[in-house]
Amino acid sequence: MIQFFKEFWLGITSYWTAFKFINQHKLYWYFLVPAGFMLGIYFLGNLILNFKITPNLTNMNGIVWYFIHVAFNISIALLLMKFTKYIVVITLSPLLSHLSQKCERIITGKTYPIDVKQIIKDVKRGIRLAFRNIIWEYSFFLLIIIISWIGWGDPLGSPLLYLTFIVGFYYYGFSFIDYDNERRKLDEQKSIEFVRSHRGLAMGIGMIYSFLILVPVDLEVLFSITELSQHGFWHIFAILFQLLLWICASIAPILAIVSASIAMIKVNKTETVVG
Repeated sequence: MIQFFKEFWLGITSYWTAFKFINQHKLYWYFLVPAGFMLGIYFLGNLILNFKITPNLTNMNGIVWYFIHVAFNISIALLLMKFTKYIVVITLSPLLSHLSQKCERIITGKTYPIDVKQIIKDVKRGIRLAFRNIIWEYSFFLLIIIISWIGWGDPLGSPLLYLTFIVGFYYYGFSFIDYDNERRKLDEQKSIEFVRSHRGLAMGIGMIYSFLILVPVDLEVLFSITELSQHGFWHIFAILFQLLLWICASIAPILAIVSASIAMIKVNKTETVVG
């Protein structure tokens, strides 16, 4: 239990260390990548949502295909516009892997040879672990909802609902710690066992990341200039607030991977000394 809280605190405080590390080594440009992706995906979703076609409603076949087209466009647009943050994190996987490796090189001087086959292997492994984590996380979520429904009648009013956030902290942290485990050549099972034995670290890293990435960013507010003349000061405040949330969501994956890299170096060094 003492180890859990020590590593939990290490995971949290590593974010401040990561911020100073990024500032010291001038790694600011990494923040621009997720920010740009987020905007690009949003605009693509907006473009799809506003795309118009001339429907052929003279026969049943035309009507059916028109509604399929509309439903598909709306689904893709909402996916891109409302789940931008999650798509960005998945897309940034190669960049996060590179940055994690770069942090270790700066801190320890250790370098890794560029191996395309190994990179492809690691990506496949990462995808498998990601799906595993998603299945486990949503299994726990479903179990908590069922128990809450049986015990409280209203799952949203159950105090057990907060456990879903804690479960999320663990699996988010797992994802960032696993980049280091990949470089250490731990297979999937050994990586799972490692994170289980360092739950505190995973939850500390995952908690701060969750607070940053799960904020409800509405990018549409940033570009609704027509609202400015109608609502004045309040719309300016809304724009600044959404801009702050967008910045938090954009820097979250970069801060998290640097934090995890720094924390893992400390943990591995401690285990080496103890061993």
